[in-house]
Amino acid sequence: MYDLKKADCEVFPIIIPDRSSLKSVNFFLVKQEHSLSLIDAGWNNEECWDGLIETLQKNGFTMKDITEIILTHHHIDHIGLVNRITAENRIPVFSHPESIPRLKRDPAFLEMRIEFYSQFYREMGSGENGEKQVVYLKDAVKRNKQNAIQADVMGITTNQLLNFTIIEVPGHSPDQLSFHDKQNNWLFAGDLLIEHISSNALIEPDLFGNRIPTLLQLIDSLKKCIALNVDFVFPGHGTIIEQPNELISKRLNRINAKAESLLQLIQSGCSTGSDIAKSYYKNTYYEQFSLVMSEIIGHLDYLEASGRIGKELIQGIWNYSVLEK
Repeated sequence: MYDLKKADCEVFPIIIPDRSSLKSVNFFLVKQEHSLSLIDAGWNNEECWDGLIETLQKNGFTMKDITEIILTHHHIDHIGLVNRITAENRIPVFSHPESIPRLKRDPAFLEMRIEFYSQFYREMGSGENGEKQVVYLKDAVKRNKQNAIQADVMGITTNQLLNFTIIEVPGHSPDQLSFHDKQNNWLFAGDLLIEHISSNALIEPDLFGNRIPTLLQLIDSLKKCIALNVDFVFPGHGTIIEQPNELISKRLNRINAKAESLLQLIQSGCSTGSDIAKSYYKNTYYEQFSLVMSEIIGHLDYLEASGRIGKELIQGIWNYSVLEK
């Protein structure tokens, strides 16, 4: 069992089992000298709510004792209870500045994002599958309108908040932050690192509609984590990770191995992003289209950045080819 109680800090994990491959959704109450922070806020469901209330009561706290909510990133399984908590306790909510249009579900940003994916899937040769995904995204904007965060959200613009050093760790999402407790050498890392599965580097636009090289960002973020040499990573899913550097090395090695497999597919004649994705993932391409496309394009970015492949826009579709040494 981990010792999560120190003289200057105590962590109260809220681990809610999840039936998906994530295994659990994790968020954390962190007691420091004059604060009781909630890092992330799980799903907006009764299981997460009951888990929060039970953890508060078990440790002698009430909802009114929470002094702030700090978000690692904007994904729905990390922000679910924010509105419910702040309706009872009007506390500040902190996030990366780039989270704010996503958390507030800003209509102009969401419209730009849909246009970004429409062009992205066209240029990757996704055809009907890309068109279906864009229709899904348009429907999701209407369906999730009520999920907009109602509380004021303050962008974190310094490298220190409470006793945490703020470290940007984009890749899984462009707005992901980690919170480093230097004294105890703990890292609250969102979805940067998960013990039982690789964290997806999801293709996203920046605030201006430009595609972000998310896998390259994820690699840099994992290397930042290695350099910190922390004792514990508190992840958004799965078990708490002790001495994470070996796991990070495995993740980096796996990225390189997958890139080698994609290089072979390109050498065999696959040229568009969608063709490469279909050849590598087979039926999973159709079952988990958006995740598969993020994974494949991220690895193509990795190969391109290393000078091993190039691409050419032919009739509006990017075609990849192996570069001669």
